[in-house]
Amino acid sequence: MLRSLSIANYALIENLHIDFDKGLTIITGETGAGKSIIMGALALILGDRADSSSIRNRERKTVVEASFNIADHNLKQFFDDNNLDYYDGELIARREINPNGRSRAFVNDGVVALATLKELMTRLVDIHSQHSNMLLSRASFQLSILDSIAHHEAMLNDYQAAYSCFKQTERQLNELNSNLERNRSEEDYLRFQLVQLQETALKPGEDIDLEQQQRRLANATSIKQDLWRVNSILNSEENSLIDQMTTVQSTLESVEENLSEVQGMSERLSNAIIDLKDIAQSLSAIEEGITDDPAMLQQVEDRLNTIYSLERKHNVKSVDQLIELQAQYEQRLEAIDCSEERIQAMKQLLKEQREQAAGLAQIISDNRKEAAAQFATALQPLAQSLGMKNLLFNIKLTQGELNTTGCDNIEFLFAFNKNQPLMPVKDTASGGEISRLMLCIKALIARSMNLPTIIFDEVDTGVSGEIANRIGNMMGDIAGHIQVIAITHLPQVAAHGTSHLRVYKTDTTTQTVTAVQQLSKEEHINEIARMLSGSEVNEAAINNARELIKSTQR
Repeated sequence: MLRSLSIANYALIENLHIDFDKGLTIITGETGAGKSIIMGALALILGDRADSSSIRNRERKTVVEASFNIADHNLKQFFDDNNLDYYDGELIARREINPNGRSRAFVNDGVVALATLKELMTRLVDIHSQHSNMLLSRASFQLSILDSIAHHEAMLNDYQAAYSCFKQTERQLNELNSNLERNRSEEDYLRFQLVQLQETALKPGEDIDLEQQQRRLANATSIKQDLWRVNSILNSEENSLIDQMTTVQSTLESVEENLSEVQGMSERLSNAIIDLKDIAQSLSAIEEGITDDPAMLQQVEDRLNTIYSLERKHNVKSVDQLIELQAQYEQRLEAIDCSEERIQAMKQLLKEQREQAAGLAQIISDNRKEAAAQFATALQPLAQSLGMKNLLFNIKLTQGELNTTGCDNIEFLFAFNKNQPLMPVKDTASGGEISRLMLCIKALIARSMNLPTIIFDEVDTGVSGEIANRIGNMMGDIAGHIQVIAITHLPQVAAHGTSHLRVYKTDTTTQTVTAVQQLSKEEHINEIARMLSGSEVNEAAINNARELIKSTQR
């Protein structure tokens, strides 16, 4: 249940804290006092979009915070799924709106996405206003009523999982058929290209090796000359570099005996001489291995030309990319060759999944038919008690294609006058009638709703007298099962409250602000007397208020 609501720097509210009790909490106040402002602040907690124009002081942020008692509601899995801190029994939700219009949402002091906050709040609070009455004409809302009465949430979850698998397989089958059709139109082309690539017998990195080999063969003569020249300098028979360095090394070796500054240099030169001799031998061996082979050069260049031609044709830049393309052609052709078997197997799987989903949908449909009969039987007398004495009601359920909710098409049909045919609610009911119908529906499903709190925002507009008293009595019945908060202008409804909040405006030295007063028992009586008299509260009005409250006591 909602335990408290704190609002700071929002519209006419400077700082406001409201505590809520279980049972039926009544909120009253003059038009313009700020009841809608409080509901707007609460809507921010429920995930509505923030509007920076509601910020009272543009130099500070707006903060709205609500605390809930969730001890009796199984929400831990939701917290775990969304990586939220779970405090057993308590939840604190907060919205902050900066002057620049940007807002942040928090759950138990952890930042959350607005969508996450909104989803969480749908499990905690249901606000019903006259704007909500349009829901009654929506098929999705009508089905949700029957599902609530049928108590088959687990079955719905099983069905939705089965339906999701069925639709996923259906998409995969459509994609497979589409790919098969496209591949078949290109099959001859694919096979021709694949054969050409296969016959070329490409090897990874082959182009790099061939290019190196081509440069070696094309420049064989100059390479041999350069290597011979270097080898001659290093190790010729007369006055070679190695001979000169050997002389230098020997000279330094004798100097080292008399000059410590050159100590070790002869050894370094000795090592260098060894390296030069090794280099000379290696270069000599390489030179001998290089041959001027025009035939081999032609073979290498022909192979490179074949590769370059394939690269240009397929718009790639390397042999490795050609090999990858070859693998893609092989996969696509393999898919063509195996597609018929895969399609048949997937069709069989799709059939089995559809049958499973359809079987679950049929069970759900049967449950809904039973719930529809119970609902229609219960709604009619309840609505008649609210002044709709000629009401007739029927639920039309027909089966259609499988969808996310099952296989049922639904339509609520009403007649509000004698000899009037049953018609959809949008074609026959007035705004007041729809409002009272919605109140009856909420009363019927209150025990089935997995919600701790329901808020009625002036849903009793346009009624009075005994009907108003019955509306209040109905709200009191709902409050026996869940927390109910009702904003009302009717004393007959307010008299049913177990707690009473009065919203009013007050002036300070510099501004007008909205305030809320928690009424005592006597103040509750006086407020109802004021609502009854419409002007000055006198003894007669107070006595009438006492009698009205007394008549509501269960």
